[in-house]
Amino acid sequence: MPFWDIAAIVAAAGLSAGAAMLWISRAPQFFAGHSKQGSAEMRPDGISFLFDQGDLHHASETAQQLYQVAPGQDDWQTWRERMLNRFPGLPERPHANQPGSVTIQARHAEDIATLKLTQRGQYTQVHMSDDRMIDAAQSQKLRALHRELADLRRASDTTPHAVWQVDAQGRVTWYNAAYEDLYDRLHNTAPQATKPVFEVTDTQNEKTGRQRVSTQSSIDGKTDWYDLNAITVGDITIFHAVDVNAVVKSEVAQRNFVQTLAKTFAQLSIGLAIFDRNGQLALFNPALIDLTDLPADFLSGRPTLLSFFDRMRENRRMPEPKNYHSWRQEISEVIAAATDGRYQETWTLETGQTYRVRGRPHPDGAIAFLIEDISAEVSLTRNFRAELELGQSLMDTFDEALVVFSSTGVLTFCNAAYRDLWGLDPDNSFADVTILDSVQEWKRQCKPGARWAALTDFVRNIGDRKSWDMPAMLDDGAALACTVSRIASGATVIRFVKTEHVAAKSSAPKQVSRPS
Repeated sequence: MPFWDIAAIVAAAGLSAGAAMLWISRAPQFFAGHSKQGSAEMRPDGISFLFDQGDLHHASETAQQLYQVAPGQDDWQTWRERMLNRFPGLPERPHANQPGSVTIQARHAEDIATLKLTQRGQYTQVHMSDDRMIDAAQSQKLRALHRELADLRRASDTTPHAVWQVDAQGRVTWYNAAYEDLYDRLHNTAPQATKPVFEVTDTQNEKTGRQRVSTQSSIDGKTDWYDLNAITVGDITIFHAVDVNAVVKSEVAQRNFVQTLAKTFAQLSIGLAIFDRNGQLALFNPALIDLTDLPADFLSGRPTLLSFFDRMRENRRMPEPKNYHSWRQEISEVIAAATDGRYQETWTLETGQTYRVRGRPHPDGAIAFLIEDISAEVSLTRNFRAELELGQSLMDTFDEALVVFSSTGVLTFCNAAYRDLWGLDPDNSFADVTILDSVQEWKRQCKPGARWAALTDFVRNIGDRKSWDMPAMLDDGAALACTVSRIASGATVIRFVKTEHVAAKSSAPKQVSRPS
């Protein structure tokens, strides 16, 4: 064989061996992302991962900082959990020994990032496409953005109320985890882009406002209430659905309570006017209209305190002030007294009616005025007092000394002859005068021998209840005839009749009857 052929063969073999050695030496660097061929996918400041049969064999510096992974410690499952929220299409395990590439899109349309999975034997290389050809400064900014994005996603997915956004065509382009749970609970299916969880019929509220919607669960049929807030930014509308079941229940309870109070107030004969902390009429009942002669439309217009009393004065439903210039000052004093709970007056009107007016403070700075027509009560009291005065005058004309004790033994009435006989005036006593007090005074002015103990027992409802007479003798020697009788309501009347003076040894007056 010619020398030149042998030399050519040797040279070709050497070149082949050198090329093979070069390829073998550079293959691990290629799979680790450090190829020097200028490929952007292998740059150390990109985001790339290399898995060896499910174990993380290598990761770029940027990838380690962004996703907190460490070669030799993490595997495909831990890495997938970090990436799954953004790339839900990631397979559960790498497809070993299946050469080729697979591209996985991000979850959200505005996220243009993709993952490219390249399989070479037992190695699986993953590269994120949106981080190509970026320098160190851009990489730092990108890491900050990714951290912020992770924070925002974490915040949105842990928010207890549903949040979603709709584009100009009415399609749902984004939603959080609470929205997904709500959608499943109401519709028993996964969220659909063309069908939002709530059907908003009011387009004005859909754009800028707020409305309350009710829903019925497809599982248990329970009705829930939500406050739906909509905010439009550009051609995107963001919705927030806040669960207000507790608020609705409290509102229903409050409404029922107010209705109950209103029905109760409507039956009262006492006029009620409640003014809020701003001094405006907040609540009144029909009796107030009858007592004040104020029209319903005036009261419904929520007049102030001063306007309310001014109108009452014009209707002559309160005493006319002596000095009109001091009227406002007097009303201010009335309001101040009502605020402290000190205001209570009796108004005598020109019509002859009598009103009792009371002012009471209420919570949160409110004031309540109660107006009651006590004309019948005052008239009855006056008539009763007149009858008492008439009866007293009549009894004072009797020569017999009369005294009346109640069933409990308390002195309730006596005439002028009784006061003259014993020198007593029970009306001027600070405390109740009892039968025991009276008997002590009678015994002091009489000689021994009278049956005072029996008289005391009779007044206190002990013993016989028949009328009986008892003789007694005063210290001056005058004989005294005492007649004890039961009258209405268990009361006892005692009559003392003073007879002629007798000698000390003379016999006592004959007793008519004795109590058993």
